[in-house]
Amino acid sequence: MACSSSGNVAAIASEQAHSSAPAIRQNLNKVVLAYSGGLDTSVIVPWLRENYGCDVVCFTADVGQGLGELEGLEAKAKASGASQLIIKDLKEEFVKDFIFPCLRAGAVYERKYLLGTSMARPLVLVFVQAMVDAAKEVGADAVSHGCTGKGNDQVRFELTFFALNPKLAVVAPWREWDIKGREDAIEYAKKHNVPVPVTKKSIYSRDRNLWHISHEGDILEDPANEPKEDMFVMTTNPEKAPDTPEYLEISFERGLPVSVNGKALSPAKLLEALNDAGARHGIGRVDMVENRLVGMKSRGVYETPGGTILSLAARELESLTLDRETMQMKDTMALKYAELVYAGRWFDPLRESLDAFMEKVTETTSGSVKLKLFKGSAVVASRTSPFSLYRQDISSFEEGSGIYNQGDAAGFIRLYGLPTRVRAMLLEK
Repeated sequence: MACSSSGNVAAIASEQAHSSAPAIRQNLNKVVLAYSGGLDTSVIVPWLRENYGCDVVCFTADVGQGLGELEGLEAKAKASGASQLIIKDLKEEFVKDFIFPCLRAGAVYERKYLLGTSMARPLVLVFVQAMVDAAKEVGADAVSHGCTGKGNDQVRFELTFFALNPKLAVVAPWREWDIKGREDAIEYAKKHNVPVPVTKKSIYSRDRNLWHISHEGDILEDPANEPKEDMFVMTTNPEKAPDTPEYLEISFERGLPVSVNGKALSPAKLLEALNDAGARHGIGRVDMVENRLVGMKSRGVYETPGGTILSLAARELESLTLDRETMQMKDTMALKYAELVYAGRWFDPLRESLDAFMEKVTETTSGSVKLKLFKGSAVVASRTSPFSLYRQDISSFEEGSGIYNQGDAAGFIRLYGLPTRVRAMLLEK
């Protein structure tokens, strides 16, 4: 029930006081909740109603979670106590405006992580804008999310809320309620007759979008434990992958992928095609211990089949089109780019400036890369580009065009090695 006036708030507070229910914490009329249908957001719906006495509107962005996660979501939201569910299909925007810029930049966090969850959070540029629009449309005065007080996502969500509408109140239940962990949440859900998709025996925290799926919690909280095979839901076990390799040719224009095997595809459709191929061959599994933004270490397992393929193809094409100094500078700046994305600072002027650099240096990164997929690995088979800096007539061990004179190497070596010789002469004294 929405609290539309101070009289209603007082009536609700009085009623709850008589029934030993928690007192209303703040006068909120309507809250738009970022809703996935998982355990956390499912119990947040009744918790918001119970503690804020407000109407709850659930909002879901379709960023490629899969039909299984969206089917029945409206019924589940309403069964939890929400007045309505709003779903927006943002898959193309997600891939085109967030995934592809990160791919072009070569953004990889701490050597392994291709930033699947992190990119879905600053997707909040589209996600939260739609959420804020929905809040305006339904007359909401607050927004809410299900991120824990220990994780990175709370920062990513709230920085984006601040950037788009600083006037909206933000409710973060995990920082307020008495629920201490996921088992407590399950008990709360049972008490309030909320349908949840997990049990006490198997509790994994998962986040899925078109780029990847992440797994955290349960036995993974001990880095000494090997992941169980039944945990993986996106990729085939490499040991059981096809015994025949598959070849894929990916074409790029100005650093961005445009086609697979000669077929032009939209960003989302292209990624879907590579996800299917990569998953079939068991490609893209990563198990890592990472440093969270809030200071602690966490262990996560990721499945990123299409992203792993694209990342490899993009770097291999750059080996043809970028000179040494440019490549080294790009790799250096990619580290900062990844750090900013991981921290949810997509709107930071530095990230935007780095993106302008990445766009400029990949102007000539066009061409095709053929990859061989087999038993969990993807290896390059060929690379071609009309802007290739590789010259066979120069690099060949056979006599070439005369552009490179081997005799010139002697003078170069003497000059390049001069500091070494001077140091050696000093040590002789």
